[in-house]
Amino acid sequence: MVHVWPLALHDGELTLRPLRRRDRAAFEQLRERNAGWLRPWDASDPEQFRGVPDFRSLRRGNEEQARLGTALPLVITVRGRLVGQITAGPIQYGALRSAVLGYWIDRQAAGRGVVPRAAALLIDHLFAELGMHRVEVTVRPENAASLRVVQKLHLRPEGMRRAAIHVDGAWRDHLVFALTAEEVATDDDGRGVLRRLRREFPPDTPRT
Repeated sequence: MVHVWPLALHDGELTLRPLRRRDRAAFEQLRERNAGWLRPWDASDPEQFRGVPDFRSLRRGNEEQARLGTALPLVITVRGRLVGQITAGPIQYGALRSAVLGYWIDRQAAGRGVVPRAAALLIDHLFAELGMHRVEVTVRPENAASLRVVQKLHLRPEGMRRAAIHVDGAWRDHLVFALTAEEVATDDDGRGVLRRLRREFPPDTPRT
């Protein structure tokens, strides 16, 4: 299993790729437009004085983590338009072989099945190409849309972590969901999770 960076993953009109310098205007506009929509779910820093990193710092941090293989921070694009972000990280090797998934989506693109497809595409890559054994997603109990994503991907509920992550200015409880490589029937194409999602939620089916 070889870690490759830069990385691009494709499924039809959907592409996951690194954040680029020329994405700055589109990325900043997207975040500004969705500030209220994302605030209840965005991780925050308990040390408020440090503030939110600017685009340059964010991109540099993403690149450093990706080259070290400790994270895969990717933007989500649909037909070339930036609509969100999905990150696998931290990625742990050795005896754990695990990764944690996080994601957000433009409000205008929500409800179209983009996030489940993006997550399935990245999970398949983590299992088939990076040799991960386990993928985990943590979700606030109030986040109905994200709960539908993990349900569609057949991630198992594993319980509640109390005050697990600092979100929207306070320590919040999170539900834990997970999937292991043994729970996915993957053929030579390495797309077991995505193939199952397509079978259960065909393109002409209303999606989340």
